Amino acid sequence: MDAWEAIVLGIVQGLTEFLPVSSSGHLELGKAILGDQSVPEESLLFTVVLHFATALSTIVVFRKDVWDIIKGLFQFKWNEESQFSVKIIISMIPAVIVGVLFEEQLESLFGGNIAFVGAMLIITAVLLWLADKAKDTNKKVSNKNAFVIGIAQAIAMLPGISRSGATISTSVLLGNDKSKAARFSFLMVVPLIFGKIAKDIVSGDLSTDTANFTTLGLGFVAAFIAGLLACTWMIALVRKSKLTWFAIYCVLVGITAIIVSFVS
Repeated sequence: MDAWEAIVLGIVQGLTEFLPVSSSGHLELGKAILGDQSVPEESLLFTVVLHFATALSTIVVFRKDVWDIIKGLFQFKWNEESQFSVKIIISMIPAVIVGVLFEEQLESLFGGNIAFVGAMLIITAVLLWLADKAKDTNKKVSNKNAFVIGIAQAIAMLPGISRSGATISTSVLLGNDKSKAARFSFLMVVPLIFGKIAKDIVSGDLSTDTANFTTLGLGFVAAFIAGLLACTWMIALVRKSKLTWFAIYCVLVGITAIIVSFVS
C-alpha cells in the first residue's frame, strides 16, 4: 500500500463512519465492481488504526460530554452522567451478543453479494427518509430506547445497513430529540470500537513486523480529520432534517447494485 492509498482509505473510513451510507456496503460494492484482486484486503493493523482514529475524532468532538461522563462516574452518584453511561452500556448488549454468537454467519455475508447489499441500502434509505419526516422533540433517550437503538446497531452489522443511519433514525423514530439522537449514536459506538481493538490486541492477531508506519500514520491522520468533519457535519444535518439527500443516494446505489447483480 502506498501513501496515497492510505490517505484515500483513511478519508473513506472517516467519512463513512459517520455519514449514513454504510462503509461496509460500499466496500462490498467496490470489491464486486473492481474484482476481489483489484481491491486488496487491508491488514488488520491498518483497519484497527483507522477505527482508532475515528473513535478518537468522536471523543474530540464530544470532549465536553465525555469529560462530564468521566467526572460523573467518579463521583459515584446516580447523576445524569452516570445514567447516560448506563444507557451506553445497555445499547452495547445486542451488538456484543450478535458479534459473539453469529461472527461466522456475519462474515459469510461479506462475500460480494451485491444484491443483498443493494437491498440493505434501500432499507437504510427508508429509515433515513422516515427520520427526516419525524417531528422535533426535546425527549431524551431512555433505558428502553437505548436497548432498541442497540438492536438497530446490531442489525447494522449487515453490509449495506448504515450504523449511524440506523441508530440515529431509530432514535428519532422513538421520539427522541434529533441532536440528542446523533450525540447518543456517535458516543455509543466508541466503547465497542475500543473493545474490538482490545480483543484484537489480546488475541495476538495484530502484527507490526511488516508494518509501514508512514502509511499507518497518514491513514490515521486522514481518518481523524475526515472523522472530525463528518461527525460535526452529520450533527448539523440531523438537526436541520437533511437526511433525505442521503436516502436518495442510498436508493440510487441500492437499485443500481441490484440491477448489476442480475445482468452480470
